[in-house]
Amino acid sequence: MTRVGVDVGGTFTDLVAVRPDGTLEIRKVASTPQDPSVGLFRALDALGADGIDVLVHGTTVATNALLERRGARVVLVTTAGFEDLLWLRRQDRPALYDLARDHPPPLVVRHDVIGARERMGPDGVIVALSESEVTRVTEAVRALAPPPESIAIALLFSFRHPAHERRLADALRTALPAVPVVASHEILPVFREYERTSTTTAEAYLRPRVASYVERTALAIKARGVRSLRIMTSSGGSLGAEQAAKRAASLALSGPAGGVVGARVIGAAVDARELLTLDMGGTSADASLVSRGVALTEGAESVAGVPLALPAILIETVSAGGGSIASVDEGGALRVGPRSAGAEPGPACYGRGGTEPTVTDACLVLGWLDPAYPLADSVQLDRAAAERAVAGLKLPREVCELSAGIVQVATAVMARALKRVSVARGIDPRGMALLPFGGAGPLFGCALADALGMSRVIVPPHPGVLSALGLAVAPERIDVLASLHRSLTGLSATELAAAFAPLLAAAASALPDATLTRFADCRFAGQGYEVTVPARDDPPALATAFRIAHRARHGYGDADDVPAIELVNLRVVAERGVAAAPLGGRRGLGIPSAGRRMIVTRDGKRVRADVWPLGELPAGKQLNGPAILAGPDATGLIEPGWRGVVHDSGAVILERSGGGA
Repeated sequence: MTRVGVDVGGTFTDLVAVRPDGTLEIRKVASTPQDPSVGLFRALDALGADGIDVLVHGTTVATNALLERRGARVVLVTTAGFEDLLWLRRQDRPALYDLARDHPPPLVVRHDVIGARERMGPDGVIVALSESEVTRVTEAVRALAPPPESIAIALLFSFRHPAHERRLADALRTALPAVPVVASHEILPVFREYERTSTTTAEAYLRPRVASYVERTALAIKARGVRSLRIMTSSGGSLGAEQAAKRAASLALSGPAGGVVGARVIGAAVDARELLTLDMGGTSADASLVSRGVALTEGAESVAGVPLALPAILIETVSAGGGSIASVDEGGALRVGPRSAGAEPGPACYGRGGTEPTVTDACLVLGWLDPAYPLADSVQLDRAAAERAVAGLKLPREVCELSAGIVQVATAVMARALKRVSVARGIDPRGMALLPFGGAGPLFGCALADALGMSRVIVPPHPGVLSALGLAVAPERIDVLASLHRSLTGLSATELAAAFAPLLAAAASALPDATLTRFADCRFAGQGYEVTVPARDDPPALATAFRIAHRARHGYGDADDVPAIELVNLRVVAERGVAAAPLGGRRGLGIPSAGRRMIVTRDGKRVRADVWPLGELPAGKQLNGPAILAGPDATGLIEPGWRGVVHDSGAVILERSGGGA
């Protein structure tokens, strides 16, 4: 079948169609920030929707709603006495040494929190929920003016005993049938009341907006003849449109997750299972990690300051995209970001009204980009405009020196993000390969590898649209979770199997004919954090796997005096995959021709570089730096001291000329 992935980025909207004959068709159009769906439909219309079986969409609608605080008005129903939970948080500081900084406010205002007189404990009912109390809470919600647009319910211990939540949810759905009601035991049935309440509130906050967007998009693509719409989730899998509309919070990292899936595809093609990935687009750069061929997944991450304890690929985002604006701070230091020129007006060199210097302008001034070759959507680069913008920084340096400085600052910002997903987690990046992608990522691959002591860089054959390719081939996925606080000591294989049984049944029902994989969150007794490891019906083997994983992550785990191991949460992942993605046979974008041109390196030296057409070179071709890899959707740079060889897949594998780190 023909599968299409569409990634809506901050600057460009990318489309990749995977045809049955293995051909890839690519389209890039300018994004439309005011209404992201316009860019999606422009890309789809440029391709032609005839014959498309499945369209997988990576959307920023949930992310933008959180960033811009443009979600629904939410009413939160919680256990009486715990109405201030979202404001108390974990009593931690947003920045350890900044006493003036505060956390972003919750998504619900305090007077829209209603306490229900009930109480569940770990063993069941402590204070019963009476019928009169159900009526009182329902009437209190109905009496609010203006009426709520969405309702969240998060009661104590509902992850283990959901009866009270079910009764309140049923009553509120009956009384307010047009208002979505989100109960925490349906969204996140695991312990830690703050994270569970925050996630449930976020789901209620996002659901009306996300559901409306998904419904409109589904109708529009159906009218264009597309047979099926799926939406990418933060966990690296896709959901059907109807399911996605009811799991809005799981779409918070929808777009970036597609890029990590695409990176896994490239890693598998070149037999690289340990990867640091960097997706550098027009607005930001996203760092992630693939270990043993699997993307690192963590929960309890924050998006726009809102904790979301749902399964999500680990992604560290920094404001170092091609459109990030360079400026001089009050102390005279050069800064890059967090402001971005975005798609409108874009960098100064786009000729669309932008006047401030950006990373893209700096790369053009250095000669890394070719003004003679247009970018996507007929964007013709204007070198003179880029030079004027960079010169406007008013620093006592000539324009090439300033541009090299902008590049160095952006590199440092991205290197810190890569260290946070690797070194900060006890992972040595020097034994991994760096896979940069996005429209600007491959320009910075060698510099980032130098900063982290890495000796291998993999440039994909189509880096500018790798996120869209990842979307096109992303598996269908459902995650089912439950808490189970038990010591592994004395836990039998039969008891462990029985605990997993309802989760396996729920996952199989939600996604028939899928591959089911079991995981367990474990910790040493007394710890406040867990490590997720694969699980079987074998408690001793589970304990061994946990110790190995804990030692790799935290430096210890198998000493004789360590505490007992606790089982905390159970997880079942249901995945239904698609065929392996082809990597060649592109159509839809022109290929720059080979040649030579003068460039300026990041240390300010002027050198003559070879220019090679990325994605069109024969396997085995040797490339020596300095060289430019000019692709139809992105540009790469092989710096002096590096060399490359073209892989059978079309990817270019770079190593230092002298070998070693």
